[in-house]
Amino acid sequence: MNIKLEKVGKRFRREWIVRRLHTEFLAGQIYAIRGPNGSGKSTLLKMISGHMSPSKGQITFSNDQGPIPITEVYHQLTYAAPYIDLIEELSLEEAIAFHLKFKPFRAGLSANDILDLTGLQKSKDKQIRYFSSGMKQRLKLALAICSDSSLLLLDEPTTNFDQQGINWYRQLIQQYAKNRCIIIASNVELDFDFAHQSISILDYK
Repeated sequence: MNIKLEKVGKRFRREWIVRRLHTEFLAGQIYAIRGPNGSGKSTLLKMISGHMSPSKGQITFSNDQGPIPITEVYHQLTYAAPYIDLIEELSLEEAIAFHLKFKPFRAGLSANDILDLTGLQKSKDKQIRYFSSGMKQRLKLALAICSDSSLLLLDEPTTNFDQQGINWYRQLIQQYAKNRCIIIASNVELDFDFAHQSISILDYK
């Protein structure tokens, strides 16, 4: 998927969070959105995902077949962020099966494969409400990265991770994030130092 932003801006009341953002995100490339906490990185991802509309400008989507209507974009994207909640009444195994009803996994991956990839096999019958924050983050990332989506949005992906979790995330990206448009918003270098291009959100204030 290709994404074009033309003079995009977002304002809350009188304050501009992002302003005059003109750029493109292309299929097969990994992009980093850098900036301190509160600078507008998450706001930008929410606009790209369709969860939030720009106050000014336009965001358009396309692929090799031509333009993609904004109403159809959600079929082709997956999104992981600390502020996106899981259904905590489900067990780990149930959560993976529920996700699969709406979004298929990448070719060759089954629900059992995703369970194995999380490294949480011993907790497969435990309700997510009893998971630690790090366990929840593992599940969010595994579902997003391993889904068959052409656009992958990751906001602060290593939040609540120790070094082992960080290594796990980077390995997952290396294995399953090829041939997609990936946008990572973070101020932590280890989250995105493999990106092809980097954008500072502070340049669009």
